[in-house]
Amino acid sequence: MGSPKGLLTIGGKTFLRYIVDEILSAGIHDIVIVLGAESEKIQRSLHWFHGTIVVNQNWKDGQLSSIIAGLNSIQLETCDGLLVCPVDHPLISRNLLSQLFQAFQENTSKIIVPVYQSHRGHPMIFPSRFFDEIKNASLDVGAREVVRNHPNDIVEMMTEENGVVINIDTLSDYDRHILKNNQ
Repeated sequence: MGSPKGLLTIGGKTFLRYIVDEILSAGIHDIVIVLGAESEKIQRSLHWFHGTIVVNQNWKDGQLSSIIAGLNSIQLETCDGLLVCPVDHPLISRNLLSQLFQAFQENTSKIIVPVYQSHRGHPMIFPSRFFDEIKNASLDVGAREVVRNHPNDIVEMMTEENGVVINIDTLSDYDRHILKNNQ
């Protein structure tokens, strides 16, 4: 990408600030930001954030290593579920998050997955009963392994928000999905 994805901007805010603001506005307040590559640079930009910041020293092992670092930073016995919001999926809204949270409150033992036009996306919510399995999943497959192993424990939440399936991995993705839509 050329620079940390979390510091790219959307609507005048960094991806991280935008995602955190949407999560907070949906009524979710226990937030952990997990940093990996260029963590010092990103951390300097987080003066506004008052939650927990974790640096994943094993970030090269992939997204699952960051999820595990986040899980390891919280008191698991007081946590009912884990909302996983990858920074490269910034096009989420408080409405979507509220719907996910509502679906989780109605299905506290199920994995909640947003679905746009038959495609599963992010963010997802994992109930606490899957935390150990997440920690023991294959690094190369990641949390998808838990989802694949439990097809009967998934609630697919249909949405009209295409942001759940938009992954900003390249400058071309950023230009197509963020820059052109904010002009």
